This record gives sequence, C-alpha cells and structure tokens, in this order.
Amino acid sequence: MRFLRCAAVSAAAMVIAAGTASATGQLHIYNWGDYTNPELIKKFEKQFDVKVTLDDYDSNETMLSKVRAGNSGYDVVVPSDYTVKIMIEDGLLEKTEPSTMENFKHIRPEAANVYWDNGRHYTVPWQFGTTDFSVNTDKYKGDINTLAILFAPPDELKGQINMLDDINSVMHAAERFVGVPRCGANKEDLKKVSDALLAAKPFWKTFSYDTITKITSGDVAVSQQWNGAAYRARQKVASLKYAYPKEGIEGWMDNVAVLKGAANLENAKLFQNFVMAPENAALISDFAGYDNGITGSHEFAASKDWAASPELNPPAGAPAPEFVPPCSPDVVEIYNKIWTNLKK
Repeated sequence: MRFLRCAAVSAAAMVIAAGTASATGQLHIYNWGDYTNPELIKKFEKQFDVKVTLDDYDSNETMLSKVRAGNSGYDVVVPSDYTVKIMIEDGLLEKTEPSTMENFKHIRPEAANVYWDNGRHYTVPWQFGTTDFSVNTDKYKGDINTLAILFAPPDELKGQINMLDDINSVMHAAERFVGVPRCGANKEDLKKVSDALLAAKPFWKTFSYDTITKITSGDVAVSQQWNGAAYRARQKVASLKYAYPKEGIEGWMDNVAVLKGAANLENAKLFQNFVMAPENAALISDFAGYDNGITGSHEFAASKDWAASPELNPPAGAPAPEFVPPCSPDVVEIYNKIWTNLKK
C-alpha cells in the first residue's frame, strides 16, 4: 500500500541492458512507480543473463484491473498484503513455493507467517511499512500525533493538506478517526465515515500519490504518505515529522508474486529467490527507504540512517501497526459510492 508510489517511471528508462551478452531469457515486472532500484535489476540481469523490462503502476487496484483483464504480458507483480489474498482466492497467482527456495532461510519469522500467504506458498517480501502522514513543523508547532490533523485541522493547516489518491488508505484513516471498525458493514458507522470525509474535504488541497514533491516543494504543509516516502522527504526538508496518531496507524507489506501462466515462470522464481538474499534486499531498501522482511539486510545497507530513522522506528507507546484484510464485496461497494461522492 503501500511505497513511494509517486512519480511514475517510464519502462524505457528502467530497462537495463544485459551488456553485450545475449540474454538467455526475459522477465517482465510490473511494480509500483519509483520503487525499484535500477542497480538491483542490473545485478539480476548480469547474474542470470536475463533481460528485464519494468513497467509501473500507482495503486493495487490499477494493477489488479490490468491482470484481471488478461494477457497483461507480465510475469511478476508486487501486490500489497490484502491484494495478495484477493489474487490467491481468485486464482491469479502461481504457487511457486518460496519456502523451498535457497534464500527462504533469510526471511524473518514474522514475515513468513502472514495472514495473506501463511507459510509463503505464493509470495516473498519486497518491503513493508506504515501509512500515515507527515507535517512540516516549521508551519505547525502543535501535537501532530492525532488524525485530527487530517480531519479537523488547526487553522494554519487548513487548505494545506494532501491526501493519498487511495481509497483504502483514506477510508481506513477516516474509520480510525471516528472510532469505527475497519471494513465494518454497519450503515450508521459508514455514514459517520462519509460525514467525516465530506466535512474534511474543504480543508484538503489535493489528492495525490506524489507525496514527496508535494510536501518538499512547500505546496502543502501536511501529506498523508508512507513511512519510507516520509523518510526520503525528510532528507530534503529537515523540519518534516512523521506522525504516530493515537487513533491508530495502518501497516502494510508489499510482496513479490508470480502471475498464473507467466511466460517466464522459471526466471520469475529466480527473481523471488534473488530478492530474499540479504545483500539484494538491502539494495531494495536503499533505494526506496522502507524496511524489508529479510534478516541480515541491514548489514549491507549503503546508509545505516534509514534503519534507525524515526519513520521506521515508532516511539514508545505508539499504536502497533494494523494490517487490514480485504473488505467484503458489500463493504467495497459502499466504499466505492462514498469515494465517488467524495471526489466529485
């Protein structure tokens, strides 16, 4: 859910040639924009003599829609936790059995036993983190650890807020703010959520995935975003601070999955095993700023700062991240109606 997920990177710019050697195969990857280290791709191509192409998307829903349409041409996708569960249930993923792969031994236990793929029969970790918001503390000196910053902001922040253009991230934040369960079907609760969103909308300036640009340029003073993006933004603007609101915070993990019927199945499996190696997982985190589920990867990180950063290490007493399973179809239908009305 979640990642830098901001400026899209063209496929042409991200295709790294495999030198002068003739490639023995291909691999077609579909991943979030601004989320894949070119050095990782270059290393994989050189090691296995495989030519990689990379296209990007801006949401789980965009990716899922393309895959469901059929004949996507991709071998590997990187869905978030709840989307993995949906794709497994819909028969869209190959059962590649990563637990039998050489590098599976490096996966942290908590990243191996997960609700969306318990025991890891289909997927391996890519990166994980939280979804919340950052505030420019030069522009606001008060307490930021509350979702009231987004939904009932102080005067100095009104009209200076960017929200993710992401239905689940926004809906779940509103649910936490009004104190109702995630994905609940109670109509009175859903009305509270809708009312809170419509009341807050006048205070919001934009809906955008381009969170780093929005907040570092000064276009907004607050942006809902992912913690790795928050870390990277703070490298540019030191006054930015990532919030840990008392009402709760959303957790997510993105995962490397292989599409059912992938034309380059064996190369896709090689890639799953490749990203579980600690030195390669470090390359992923070095680029995007998120942690991964691989033991020993921190030792290979180019910068030790990100691993110790406040964006990746909640303060004592902060709520534990909540991983939200997929909502029921009935709730998704209501979500879509609320979202459509909000975006009018």
